[in-house]
Amino acid sequence: MNADLPAGAWPWLHDLARWIGSWLWFLVFRLHLHDRDRVPRTGPVVVVANHSAFVDGPLLFGLFRRRAVFWVKQEMFVGPLGWVLRRLGQVPVRRGTADRTPLTAGLAVLRGGGLVAIFPEGTRGTGDVTAVQQGAAWLARTSGAVVVPVVCRGTRRPDGARRRFRPRVDVMVGEPVTIPAGGGRAGLAAATEAVRAELAAAVRELDTRRSS
Repeated sequence: MNADLPAGAWPWLHDLARWIGSWLWFLVFRLHLHDRDRVPRTGPVVVVANHSAFVDGPLLFGLFRRRAVFWVKQEMFVGPLGWVLRRLGQVPVRRGTADRTPLTAGLAVLRGGGLVAIFPEGTRGTGDVTAVQQGAAWLARTSGAVVVPVVCRGTRRPDGARRRFRPRVDVMVGEPVTIPAGGGRAGLAAATEAVRAELAAAVRELDTRRSS
């Protein structure tokens, strides 16, 4: 049994897909990675990432140098794609409803020393992180995992723009942080805001790097 993947995952398939992802996106994009070594190679980690394009998840999957369990919207888990996602160890999430299943699955992975990756904005947007959901903060506080902000810029095609050939894409990893403890709803709300603030600050830092 592999404690860093959910039950039902096939570790060999996960590792093969991650290896393909580790080089494939360098062919698709002019990919620039910043501070990738900030992702701890061992131990429980909650990665929180901004989300502005469908490709963000597949892109990040191959770049962490360790197994990564992503929360993926429930609608993707249909037909052959759903079968593959489950074998890869990815976790379905029902958006807009109270669902403890991904929390339970994520907590098990973290307690096994694994990495769980979440787009806490809940849906695709501009990627500026003006609001986030509480799941990532809850997982970090409950498991004691560190939180690592990861931001992508360049994956989202500007409105009205034509399809681009090998656009420049930047991925930056922020410093690992420990989310403040505190009981009850107020403590969770404070932890959620801390997650949002860290991720939004990382977005601003990457924007500054890209413009300099």
